[in-house]
Amino acid sequence: MPAPLISPAERDYITQGVEYDCRADGRGRLEYRHLVLETGILSQTSGSARCRLGDSDVLVGVKVEIGEIEQGQPDQGRIVCNVECSPSASQQFEGRGADDLNTALTLSLDRLFNGPQNGLDLSKLCIVPGQQCWVIYVDAMVMDCAGNLFDCIVMTVRAALFDTRIPRTELQELGDGEYEFEVMDDVEDAVPIADWDRLPISVTLYKIGERYIIDPTILEELSSEVTLTVGVNKDGATCGMQKGAGGSINPSLLTEMVQTASTIGKSLISQLDKKLIADDEAVQTKKMHGEPVQKLGFFAAVI
Repeated sequence: MPAPLISPAERDYITQGVEYDCRADGRGRLEYRHLVLETGILSQTSGSARCRLGDSDVLVGVKVEIGEIEQGQPDQGRIVCNVECSPSASQQFEGRGADDLNTALTLSLDRLFNGPQNGLDLSKLCIVPGQQCWVIYVDAMVMDCAGNLFDCIVMTVRAALFDTRIPRTELQELGDGEYEFEVMDDVEDAVPIADWDRLPISVTLYKIGERYIIDPTILEELSSEVTLTVGVNKDGATCGMQKGAGGSINPSLLTEMVQTASTIGKSLISQLDKKLIADDEAVQTKKMHGEPVQKLGFFAAVI
């Protein structure tokens, strides 16, 4: 994938702006762009969400299916992640230009949402121990790429998992270690993913000069020397960490960056969850009163 270019003058302008805490678009170093989030927009999925962070645009669909238990995890379900960048999202994605990025984003997403650090009790996805379980397939489509792509994907995935409903099952023991189960067809009986609010988000910090920023534009990303992606849950605890690019980070600055990511992530999760829960409660109230449910388009939840 050919890398976009930035001139030395543009790089110097961005670096000086970050130094004086006044970025090219008027934001401070630790401010996000306008964020718009909507859930429940794909009717043929178990859950869905769409997020626009600045001009970055991501759509996520979640499908819940019955699958075989994996060896080594006899009593757990699993989450399977996949990320695809649309060729129309950027000139660099045309043809097979996005293949490497798709793989890198998929692996990073899988590391964040699989394992004990994701906050979910995957044993609750087990249907028949040692035989069958629920498999949650997460498919993310990048429709526009304008910086801070991974953080935008993670926020959208988390919202889609909040929107996901899993059908109820009734398990019957037949004897001799044999089981039979029935999946309830009634959509109203479907249940949300347990402990969804424990899912983390990612906060990526970009070091430019001697300072660092969050939520960069494309040109700011090109001016960055090194990145640090930190997974943070609602308690502000660190769930994972990954360094990117070829630069280095001073140990004292590294500690400061992790603490900053923890503070920002905890606050962001609190705001996102309030919006998601309020929107869902409004929808449920309308359904109880028999009123038609109409989404507010792409402006269902705005931060």
